[in-house]
Amino acid sequence: MQALAVDFAKMDDFTLLVLDIGTSSTRALLFDGRAQLLTDSIVQIPNAPRVTPAGDVTFDADALFAAVVEAVDRTLATPAAQRRAVRAVAGCTFVANVVGLDAQGQPLTPLFTYASPGCAEAVAELRSALAAGGVRAVHDRTGCPLHTSYLPARFHWITRQHPEWLNQAQRWLSIGDYVLWRLTGSTCTSYSVASWTGLLNRRTLQWDEEWLERLQLSVERLPPLVEAAPLSVGLQPEWARRWPALREAVWIPLIGDGAAANVGSGAVSAQQVALTIGTTGAMRVVVPAEQPAVPDGLWLYRVTAQEALLGGATTEGGNLLAWLRETLRLPSLPEIEAAMAAAPPAAHGVHCLPFIAGERAPGWNEAARAALIGFTQSTTPLDLYRAAMEAIAYRFALIYRRLQPCLPEEGRNSAIVASGGALTASPSWQQIVADVLGRPLTLLQEVELSARGAAILALRSLGVLPALDALPPSLAATIQPDIARHRRYQERIEEQSALYARLFG
Repeated sequence: MQALAVDFAKMDDFTLLVLDIGTSSTRALLFDGRAQLLTDSIVQIPNAPRVTPAGDVTFDADALFAAVVEAVDRTLATPAAQRRAVRAVAGCTFVANVVGLDAQGQPLTPLFTYASPGCAEAVAELRSALAAGGVRAVHDRTGCPLHTSYLPARFHWITRQHPEWLNQAQRWLSIGDYVLWRLTGSTCTSYSVASWTGLLNRRTLQWDEEWLERLQLSVERLPPLVEAAPLSVGLQPEWARRWPALREAVWIPLIGDGAAANVGSGAVSAQQVALTIGTTGAMRVVVPAEQPAVPDGLWLYRVTAQEALLGGATTEGGNLLAWLRETLRLPSLPEIEAAMAAAPPAAHGVHCLPFIAGERAPGWNEAARAALIGFTQSTTPLDLYRAAMEAIAYRFALIYRRLQPCLPEEGRNSAIVASGGALTASPSWQQIVADVLGRPLTLLQEVELSARGAAILALRSLGVLPALDALPPSLAATIQPDIARHRRYQERIEEQSALYARLFG
Protein backbone atom coordinates (compact mmCIF):
# COMPACT_ATOMS: atom_id res chain seq x y z
CA MET A 1 0.00 0.00 0.00
CA GLN A 2 1.47 3.36 -0.98
CA ALA A 3 1.99 6.08 1.58
CA LEU A 4 0.58 9.48 0.77
CA ALA A 5 3.21 12.19 0.32
CA VAL A 6 2.02 15.11 2.43
CA ASP A 7 3.92 18.19 3.62
CA PHE A 8 2.22 19.87 6.54
CA ALA A 9 5.43 21.43 7.85
CA LYS A 10 4.22 25.01 7.31
CA MET A 11 0.72 24.58 8.69
CA ASP A 12 0.40 26.67 11.85
CA ASP A 13 -3.07 25.42 12.74
CA PHE A 14 -2.37 21.72 12.41
CA THR A 15 -4.82 19.58 14.42
CA LEU A 16 -4.67 15.82 14.86
CA LEU A 17 -7.45 13.47 16.02
CA VAL A 18 -6.06 10.58 18.08
CA LEU A 19 -7.97 7.39 18.89
CA ASP A 20 -6.78 5.51 21.98
CA ILE A 21 -8.46 2.11 22.28
CA GLY A 22 -7.66 0.52 25.64
CA THR A 23 -9.03 -2.43 27.54
CA SER A 24 -10.87 -0.25 30.04
CA SER A 25 -11.99 2.58 27.77
CA THR A 26 -11.89 4.11 24.29
CA ARG A 27 -10.82 7.74 24.02
CA ALA A 28 -10.81 10.34 21.26
CA LEU A 29 -8.62 13.42 21.73
CA LEU A 30 -7.33 16.37 19.72
CA PHE A 31 -3.68 17.49 19.65
CA ASP A 32 -2.11 20.51 17.98
CA GLY A 33 1.02 20.57 15.83
CA ARG A 34 3.25 20.64 18.92
CA ALA A 35 1.59 17.56 20.40
CA GLN A 36 -0.20 19.67 22.98
CA LEU A 37 -3.46 18.11 24.14
CA LEU A 38 -6.54 20.26 23.62
CA THR A 39 -8.04 19.43 26.98
CA ASP A 40 -11.62 20.35 26.14
CA SER A 41 -11.63 17.72 23.36
CA ILE A 42 -11.23 14.57 25.48
CA VAL A 43 -14.02 12.00 25.25
CA GLN A 44 -13.85 8.67 27.06
CA ILE A 45 -16.23 5.73 26.55
CA PRO A 46 -16.03 2.75 28.98
CA ASN A 47 -15.39 -0.65 27.41
CA ALA A 48 -17.03 -3.85 28.60
CA PRO A 49 -14.79 -6.90 28.45
CA ARG A 50 -16.09 -10.42 28.73
CA VAL A 51 -14.32 -13.11 30.74
CA THR A 52 -14.65 -16.73 29.64
CA PRO A 53 -14.84 -19.62 32.13
CA ALA A 54 -11.16 -20.27 31.36
CA GLY A 55 -10.29 -16.69 32.32
CA ASP A 56 -9.71 -15.32 28.83
CA VAL A 57 -10.60 -11.64 28.42
CA THR A 58 -12.47 -10.99 25.16
CA PHE A 59 -14.49 -8.18 23.58
CA ASP A 60 -17.24 -7.77 21.05
CA ALA A 61 -15.44 -6.14 18.11
CA ASP A 62 -18.58 -4.31 16.98
CA ALA A 63 -19.11 -2.91 20.48
CA LEU A 64 -15.56 -1.52 20.49
CA PHE A 65 -16.15 -0.06 17.02
CA ALA A 66 -19.36 1.56 18.27
CA ALA A 67 -17.37 3.09 21.14
CA VAL A 68 -14.92 4.57 18.62
CA VAL A 69 -17.80 6.05 16.61
CA GLU A 70 -19.40 7.57 19.70
CA ALA A 71 -16.08 8.99 20.88
CA VAL A 72 -15.42 10.59 17.49
CA ASP A 73 -18.97 11.96 17.35
CA ARG A 74 -18.59 13.63 20.70
CA THR A 75 -15.05 14.92 20.16
CA LEU A 76 -15.98 16.52 16.85
CA ALA A 77 -18.81 18.27 18.66
CA THR A 78 -16.46 19.90 21.21
CA PRO A 79 -15.54 23.59 20.96
CA ALA A 80 -11.93 22.64 20.16
CA ALA A 81 -13.03 20.73 17.06
CA GLN A 82 -15.28 23.59 16.00
CA ARG A 83 -12.37 26.05 16.18
CA ARG A 84 -9.79 23.99 14.29
CA ALA A 85 -9.77 21.83 11.16
CA VAL A 86 -8.71 18.22 11.75
CA ARG A 87 -5.90 17.42 9.31
CA ALA A 88 -5.07 13.80 10.23
CA VAL A 89 -6.27 10.82 12.26
CA ALA A 90 -3.90 8.47 14.11
CA GLY A 91 -4.02 6.39 17.27
CA CYS A 92 -2.94 3.45 19.38
CA THR A 93 -4.56 0.34 20.78
CA PHE A 94 -4.00 -2.43 23.26
CA VAL A 95 -2.21 -5.10 21.29
CA ALA A 96 -1.88 -8.85 20.72
CA ASN A 97 -5.59 -9.05 19.93
CA VAL A 98 -7.40 -10.57 16.96
CA VAL A 99 -10.88 -11.10 15.54
CA GLY A 100 -11.87 -13.38 12.65
CA LEU A 101 -14.19 -11.96 9.97
CA ASP A 102 -16.44 -14.01 7.68
CA ALA A 103 -16.89 -13.54 3.92
CA GLN A 104 -19.32 -10.66 4.52
CA GLY A 105 -16.90 -8.89 6.85
CA GLN A 106 -18.90 -9.73 9.96
CA PRO A 107 -17.09 -10.78 13.16
CA LEU A 108 -17.08 -14.55 13.31
CA THR A 109 -15.22 -14.81 16.62
CA PRO A 110 -14.86 -12.76 19.77
CA LEU A 111 -12.01 -10.28 19.80
CA PHE A 112 -9.38 -12.26 21.67
CA THR A 113 -6.85 -10.34 23.79
CA TYR A 114 -3.44 -10.96 25.32
CA ALA A 115 -5.18 -12.02 28.55
CA SER A 116 -5.60 -15.65 27.48
CA PRO A 117 -4.83 -18.13 30.26
CA GLY A 118 -7.19 -20.58 28.54
CA CYS A 119 -4.45 -21.11 25.92
CA ALA A 120 -2.04 -22.66 28.44
CA GLU A 121 -2.59 -26.18 27.09
CA ALA A 122 -1.98 -24.92 23.56
CA VAL A 123 1.33 -23.42 24.70
CA ALA A 124 2.33 -26.71 26.32
CA GLU A 125 1.55 -28.60 23.11
CA LEU A 126 3.52 -26.15 20.98
CA ARG A 127 6.44 -26.20 23.40
CA SER A 128 6.51 -29.99 23.27
CA ALA A 129 6.34 -30.03 19.46
CA LEU A 130 9.07 -27.43 19.04
CA ALA A 131 11.42 -28.69 21.78
CA ALA A 132 13.83 -26.35 23.56
CA GLY A 133 15.79 -25.34 20.48
CA GLY A 134 12.63 -24.52 18.56
CA VAL A 135 11.23 -22.43 21.41
CA ARG A 136 14.44 -20.38 21.55
CA ALA A 137 14.38 -19.99 17.76
CA VAL A 138 10.80 -18.68 17.89
CA HIS A 139 11.79 -16.12 20.51
CA ASP A 140 14.76 -14.94 18.49
CA ARG A 141 12.88 -14.91 15.17
CA THR A 142 9.77 -13.06 16.30
CA GLY A 143 10.97 -11.22 19.39
CA CYS A 144 8.14 -12.84 21.38
CA PRO A 145 8.42 -15.79 23.78
CA LEU A 146 6.06 -18.72 23.43
CA HIS A 147 3.25 -17.73 25.80
CA THR A 148 -0.50 -17.46 26.09
CA SER A 149 -0.24 -13.69 25.46
CA TYR A 150 0.60 -14.15 21.78
CA LEU A 151 -1.33 -15.32 18.74
CA PRO A 152 0.50 -18.59 17.97
CA ALA A 153 -1.06 -20.00 21.13
CA ARG A 154 -4.47 -18.57 20.22
CA PHE A 155 -4.44 -19.97 16.69
CA HIS A 156 -3.29 -23.38 17.93
CA TRP A 157 -6.17 -23.28 20.42
CA ILE A 158 -8.56 -22.40 17.58
CA THR A 159 -7.24 -25.34 15.54
CA ARG A 160 -8.06 -27.66 18.43
CA GLN A 161 -11.28 -26.11 19.72
CA HIS A 162 -12.91 -24.33 16.75
CA PRO A 163 -11.43 -25.55 13.46
CA GLU A 164 -14.52 -24.23 11.67
CA TRP A 165 -13.34 -20.69 12.44
CA LEU A 166 -10.13 -21.29 10.53
CA ASN A 167 -12.12 -22.54 7.56
CA GLN A 168 -14.71 -19.76 7.59
CA ALA A 169 -12.67 -16.70 8.52
CA GLN A 170 -11.62 -14.75 5.44
CA ARG A 171 -9.36 -12.40 7.34
CA TRP A 172 -7.95 -11.90 10.82
CA LEU A 173 -7.59 -8.33 12.06
CA SER A 174 -6.63 -6.51 15.24
CA ILE A 175 -9.13 -4.06 16.66
CA GLY A 176 -7.20 -1.11 15.23
CA ASP A 177 -7.14 -2.74 11.79
CA TYR A 178 -10.86 -3.48 12.07
CA VAL A 179 -11.67 0.15 12.88
CA LEU A 180 -9.53 1.40 9.98
CA TRP A 181 -11.16 -1.08 7.60
CA ARG A 182 -14.70 -0.21 8.70
CA LEU A 183 -14.08 3.52 8.33
CA THR A 184 -11.91 3.67 5.20
CA GLY A 185 -12.16 0.29 3.50
CA SER A 186 -8.37 -0.10 3.82
CA THR A 187 -6.99 -3.42 5.08
CA CYS A 188 -3.51 -3.15 6.59
CA THR A 189 -1.65 -3.31 9.89
CA SER A 190 1.36 -1.40 11.14
CA TYR A 191 4.65 -3.11 11.89
CA SER A 192 4.14 -1.92 15.45
CA VAL A 193 0.84 -3.76 15.96
CA ALA A 194 2.03 -6.83 14.01
CA SER A 195 5.13 -7.16 16.19
CA TRP A 196 2.97 -7.73 19.27
CA THR A 197 1.28 -10.78 17.74
CA GLY A 198 4.24 -13.16 17.86
CA LEU A 199 3.68 -13.86 14.15
CA LEU A 200 6.00 -11.20 12.67
CA ASN A 201 9.51 -12.18 11.62
CA ARG A 202 11.56 -9.36 13.12
CA ARG A 203 14.36 -9.69 10.56
CA THR A 204 12.32 -9.83 7.35
CA LEU A 205 9.37 -7.72 8.57
CA GLN A 206 7.07 -10.26 6.96
CA TRP A 207 4.54 -12.64 8.49
CA ASP A 208 6.60 -15.55 9.78
CA GLU A 209 6.43 -18.43 7.30
CA GLU A 210 7.32 -21.14 9.81
CA TRP A 211 4.51 -20.15 12.16
CA LEU A 212 1.99 -19.80 9.34
CA GLU A 213 2.81 -23.27 8.06
CA ARG A 214 2.61 -24.86 11.50
CA LEU A 215 -0.67 -23.09 12.32
CA GLN A 216 -2.21 -23.75 8.88
CA LEU A 217 -2.76 -20.02 8.51
CA SER A 218 -2.80 -18.49 5.04
CA VAL A 219 -0.88 -15.23 4.65
CA GLU A 220 -3.72 -13.95 2.42
CA ARG A 221 -5.97 -13.94 5.48
CA LEU A 222 -3.67 -11.60 7.39
CA PRO A 223 -3.52 -7.88 6.66
CA PRO A 224 -0.70 -6.39 4.55
CA LEU A 225 2.13 -4.93 6.63
CA VAL A 226 2.80 -1.18 6.40
CA GLU A 227 4.64 1.57 8.18
CA ALA A 228 2.66 3.89 10.44
CA ALA A 229 2.65 6.59 7.76
CA PRO A 230 -0.03 8.47 5.80
CA LEU A 231 -2.20 6.22 3.63
CA SER A 232 -3.80 6.97 0.27
CA VAL A 233 -7.28 6.42 1.68
CA GLY A 234 -10.29 8.44 2.76
CA LEU A 235 -13.49 7.87 4.66
CA GLN A 236 -16.13 5.57 3.26
CA PRO A 237 -19.17 7.55 2.01
CA GLU A 238 -21.29 6.68 5.07
CA TRP A 239 -18.70 8.12 7.44
CA ALA A 240 -17.80 11.08 5.24
CA ARG A 241 -21.45 12.14 5.43
CA ARG A 242 -21.46 11.65 9.19
CA TRP A 243 -18.14 13.45 9.80
CA PRO A 244 -17.66 16.19 7.19
CA ALA A 245 -14.85 17.57 9.37
CA LEU A 246 -12.81 14.44 8.54
CA ARG A 247 -13.44 14.30 4.78
CA GLU A 248 -10.02 15.73 3.96
CA ALA A 249 -8.16 14.17 6.89
CA VAL A 250 -5.16 11.92 6.31
CA TRP A 251 -5.34 8.48 7.93
CA ILE A 252 -2.39 6.76 9.62
CA PRO A 253 -2.44 3.11 10.79
CA LEU A 254 -2.70 2.70 14.54
CA ILE A 255 0.30 1.59 16.62
CA GLY A 256 0.76 -0.40 19.81
CA ASP A 257 -0.02 1.45 23.02
CA GLY A 258 3.27 0.45 24.65
CA ALA A 259 5.30 1.95 21.84
CA ALA A 260 3.14 5.06 21.96
CA ALA A 261 3.63 5.39 25.73
CA ASN A 262 7.41 5.40 25.36
CA VAL A 263 7.29 8.09 22.71
CA GLY A 264 4.82 10.15 24.72
CA SER A 265 7.13 9.86 27.74
CA GLY A 266 10.10 11.14 25.76
CA ALA A 267 11.89 7.80 26.13
CA VAL A 268 12.79 7.49 22.46
CA SER A 269 16.38 6.23 22.56
CA ALA A 270 18.46 3.61 24.35
CA GLN A 271 19.55 6.28 26.82
CA GLN A 272 16.12 6.43 28.46
CA VAL A 273 14.14 3.58 30.04
CA ALA A 274 10.42 4.04 30.61
CA LEU A 275 8.44 2.36 33.40
CA THR A 276 4.64 2.30 33.39
CA ILE A 277 2.55 0.86 36.22
CA GLY A 278 -1.19 1.08 35.85
CA THR A 279 -3.46 -1.93 36.20
CA THR A 280 -0.50 -3.97 34.93
CA GLY A 281 3.03 -2.82 34.22
CA ALA A 282 5.81 -2.63 31.65
CA MET A 283 9.43 -1.50 31.39
CA ARG A 284 10.64 -0.60 27.90
CA VAL A 285 13.43 1.10 25.98
CA VAL A 286 13.62 2.15 22.32
CA VAL A 287 16.62 0.58 20.58
CA PRO A 288 17.77 0.23 16.96
CA ALA A 289 15.82 -2.47 15.15
CA GLU A 290 18.89 -4.53 14.23
CA GLN A 291 19.32 -6.28 17.57
CA PRO A 292 21.51 -9.39 17.20
CA ALA A 293 19.56 -11.30 19.84
CA VAL A 294 16.63 -10.90 22.19
CA PRO A 295 17.63 -11.24 25.87
CA ASP A 296 16.06 -14.18 27.66
CA GLY A 297 12.84 -13.18 29.40
CA LEU A 298 12.28 -10.01 27.38
CA TRP A 299 10.41 -9.17 24.19
CA LEU A 300 11.40 -7.09 21.18
CA TYR A 301 8.55 -5.30 19.44
CA ARG A 302 8.51 -2.51 16.87
CA VAL A 303 7.81 1.20 17.12
CA THR A 304 8.47 1.60 13.41
CA ALA A 305 10.42 -0.43 10.86
CA GLN A 306 13.63 1.25 12.04
CA GLU A 307 12.99 1.48 15.78
CA ALA A 308 12.42 -1.43 18.13
CA LEU A 309 11.02 -1.61 21.65
CA LEU A 310 12.88 -3.87 24.06
CA GLY A 311 11.43 -4.74 27.45
CA GLY A 312 9.10 -6.81 29.54
CA ALA A 313 5.53 -6.54 30.79
CA THR A 314 3.91 -7.88 33.95
CA THR A 315 0.39 -8.98 34.68
CA GLU A 316 0.65 -7.47 38.16
CA GLY A 317 0.50 -3.81 39.09
CA GLY A 318 -2.30 -1.68 40.44
CA ASN A 319 -4.66 -4.65 40.01
CA LEU A 320 -3.02 -6.49 42.93
CA LEU A 321 -3.07 -3.45 45.19
CA ALA A 322 -6.73 -2.76 44.36
CA TRP A 323 -7.60 -6.38 45.16
CA LEU A 324 -5.79 -6.16 48.50
CA ARG A 325 -7.53 -2.91 49.43
CA GLU A 326 -10.92 -4.46 48.78
CA THR A 327 -10.24 -7.91 50.18
CA LEU A 328 -8.43 -6.77 53.33
CA ARG A 329 -10.80 -3.83 53.84
CA LEU A 330 -7.90 -1.43 54.19
CA PRO A 331 -8.35 2.20 55.28
CA SER A 332 -8.54 5.12 52.85
CA LEU A 333 -5.75 5.74 50.36
CA PRO A 334 -4.35 8.75 52.28
CA GLU A 335 -4.13 6.61 55.43
CA ILE A 336 -2.42 3.81 53.47
CA GLU A 337 0.02 6.32 51.99
CA ALA A 338 0.94 7.66 55.41
CA ALA A 339 1.52 4.14 56.74
CA MET A 340 3.63 3.11 53.75
CA ALA A 341 5.76 6.25 53.95
CA ALA A 342 6.53 5.56 57.61
CA ALA A 343 7.29 1.84 57.20
CA PRO A 344 10.91 0.64 57.04
CA PRO A 345 11.95 -1.40 53.97
CA ALA A 346 11.14 -5.12 53.91
CA ALA A 347 10.59 -5.22 57.67
CA HIS A 348 7.36 -7.26 57.61
CA GLY A 349 8.96 -10.69 57.11
CA VAL A 350 6.54 -11.60 54.32
CA HIS A 351 7.64 -12.98 50.95
CA CYS A 352 5.22 -12.25 48.14
CA LEU A 353 4.95 -13.57 44.62
CA PRO A 354 2.54 -11.09 43.02
CA PHE A 355 1.16 -13.17 40.13
CA ILE A 356 -2.51 -12.47 40.76
CA ALA A 357 -3.20 -12.83 37.02
CA GLY A 358 -0.38 -15.22 36.08
CA GLU A 359 3.15 -14.33 35.05
CA ARG A 360 4.61 -12.66 32.01
CA ALA A 361 8.14 -11.20 32.11
CA PRO A 362 10.65 -12.34 32.98
CA GLY A 363 9.69 -15.98 33.66
CA TRP A 364 6.69 -16.34 31.28
CA ASN A 365 5.40 -19.25 33.36
CA GLU A 366 1.73 -19.97 32.62
CA ALA A 367 1.48 -21.99 35.84
CA ALA A 368 2.79 -19.26 38.18
CA ARG A 369 0.32 -18.08 40.79
CA ALA A 370 0.41 -15.50 43.57
CA ALA A 371 1.74 -16.56 46.96
CA LEU A 372 2.32 -15.09 50.42
CA ILE A 373 4.90 -16.84 52.60
CA GLY A 374 6.05 -16.03 56.11
CA PHE A 375 3.10 -14.20 57.63
CA THR A 376 2.31 -14.76 61.31
CA GLN A 377 -0.29 -13.71 63.86
CA SER A 378 1.50 -10.40 64.19
CA THR A 379 1.33 -9.65 60.46
CA THR A 380 -1.07 -6.80 59.70
CA PRO A 381 -3.08 -6.12 56.54
CA LEU A 382 -0.83 -3.11 55.91
CA ASP A 383 2.21 -5.42 56.12
CA LEU A 384 0.71 -7.53 53.32
CA TYR A 385 0.06 -4.40 51.29
CA ARG A 386 3.65 -3.21 51.73
CA ALA A 387 4.93 -6.68 50.80
CA ALA A 388 2.92 -6.56 47.57
CA MET A 389 4.21 -3.08 46.66
CA GLU A 390 7.78 -4.23 47.16
CA ALA A 391 7.23 -7.54 45.37
CA ILE A 392 5.96 -5.84 42.22
CA ALA A 393 9.00 -3.55 42.30
CA TYR A 394 11.27 -6.62 42.57
CA ARG A 395 9.83 -8.00 39.33
CA PHE A 396 10.78 -4.80 37.54
CA ALA A 397 14.25 -4.99 39.04
CA LEU A 398 14.64 -8.42 37.41
CA ILE A 399 13.50 -6.99 34.07
CA TYR A 400 15.86 -4.02 34.47
CA ARG A 401 18.82 -6.35 35.06
CA ARG A 402 18.15 -7.97 31.69
CA LEU A 403 17.75 -4.61 29.97
CA GLN A 404 20.95 -3.04 31.31
CA PRO A 405 23.47 -4.92 29.11
CA CYS A 406 21.62 -3.59 26.05
CA LEU A 407 21.91 0.05 27.17
CA PRO A 408 24.75 2.46 26.42
CA GLU A 409 26.73 3.64 29.44
CA GLU A 410 24.76 6.88 29.73
CA GLY A 411 21.51 4.90 29.61
CA ARG A 412 22.59 2.77 32.56
CA ASN A 413 23.13 5.86 34.69
CA SER A 414 20.16 7.98 33.70
CA ALA A 415 16.86 8.40 35.50
CA ILE A 416 13.94 6.14 34.61
CA VAL A 417 10.85 7.87 33.25
CA ALA A 418 7.87 6.77 35.34
CA SER A 419 4.18 6.92 34.47
CA GLY A 420 0.92 5.07 34.96
CA GLY A 421 -2.01 5.90 37.20
CA ALA A 422 -1.24 3.39 39.96
CA LEU A 423 2.37 4.53 40.35
CA THR A 424 1.88 8.27 39.97
CA ALA A 425 -0.96 8.23 42.53
CA SER A 426 1.32 6.79 45.23
CA PRO A 427 4.41 8.76 46.36
CA SER A 428 5.33 5.95 48.75
CA TRP A 429 5.34 3.42 45.91
CA GLN A 430 7.43 5.78 43.79
CA GLN A 431 10.06 5.83 46.55
CA ILE A 432 9.95 2.04 46.91
CA VAL A 433 10.48 1.57 43.16
CA ALA A 434 13.35 4.10 43.08
CA ASP A 435 14.98 2.37 46.07
CA VAL A 436 14.55 -1.11 44.59
CA LEU A 437 15.93 -0.13 41.17
CA GLY A 438 18.64 2.09 42.60
CA ARG A 439 17.85 4.68 39.93
CA PRO A 440 16.11 8.08 40.09
CA LEU A 441 12.51 8.11 38.87
CA THR A 442 11.45 11.08 36.76
CA LEU A 443 7.74 11.87 36.87
CA LEU A 444 6.06 13.84 34.09
CA GLN A 445 3.49 16.61 34.01
CA GLU A 446 2.12 15.30 30.74
CA VAL A 447 -1.12 13.33 30.70
CA GLU A 448 -2.52 10.85 28.17
CA LEU A 449 0.98 9.67 27.33
CA SER A 450 -0.03 6.92 24.89
CA ALA A 451 -2.21 9.31 22.90
CA ARG A 452 0.55 11.92 23.01
CA GLY A 453 3.03 9.36 21.67
CA ALA A 454 0.70 8.38 18.84
CA ALA A 455 0.38 12.09 18.01
CA ILE A 456 4.16 12.62 17.98
CA LEU A 457 4.75 9.60 15.73
CA ALA A 458 2.03 10.81 13.37
CA LEU A 459 3.44 14.34 13.31
CA ARG A 460 6.88 13.01 12.43
CA SER A 461 5.49 10.82 9.65
CA LEU A 462 3.64 13.85 8.26
CA GLY A 463 6.75 16.04 8.23
CA VAL A 464 5.52 18.37 10.96
CA LEU A 465 8.23 17.20 13.39
CA PRO A 466 11.84 16.40 12.43
CA ALA A 467 12.36 13.73 15.11
CA LEU A 468 10.66 11.92 17.98
CA ASP A 469 12.67 13.87 20.54
CA ALA A 470 11.73 17.26 19.09
CA LEU A 471 9.08 17.83 21.78
CA PRO A 472 10.40 16.59 25.15
CA PRO A 473 7.73 16.22 27.83
CA SER A 474 7.38 18.58 30.78
CA LEU A 475 8.90 17.18 33.97
CA ALA A 476 7.15 17.19 37.34
CA ALA A 477 9.63 15.75 39.85
CA THR A 478 12.52 13.33 40.30
CA ILE A 479 12.53 10.75 43.09
CA GLN A 480 16.05 9.93 44.31
CA PRO A 481 16.86 6.42 45.58
CA ASP A 482 18.13 5.65 49.07
CA ILE A 483 21.25 3.53 48.55
CA ALA A 484 21.07 1.82 51.96
CA ARG A 485 17.51 0.72 51.23
CA HIS A 486 18.60 -0.33 47.74
CA ARG A 487 21.15 -2.74 49.24
CA ARG A 488 18.54 -4.19 51.59
CA TYR A 489 16.13 -4.69 48.72
CA GLN A 490 18.73 -6.56 46.67
CA GLU A 491 18.79 -9.24 49.35
CA ARG A 492 14.99 -9.51 49.21
CA ILE A 493 15.04 -9.82 45.42
CA GLU A 494 17.33 -12.85 45.74
CA GLU A 495 15.03 -14.34 48.37
CA GLN A 496 12.00 -13.80 46.12
CA SER A 497 13.85 -15.43 43.21
CA ALA A 498 14.72 -18.44 45.37
CA LEU A 499 11.07 -18.78 46.43
CA TYR A 500 9.98 -18.57 42.79
CA ALA A 501 12.43 -21.33 41.87
CA ARG A 502 11.20 -23.59 44.68
CA LEU A 503 7.55 -23.18 43.71
CA PHE A 504 7.70 -22.99 39.92
CA GLY A 505 11.11 -24.20 38.78
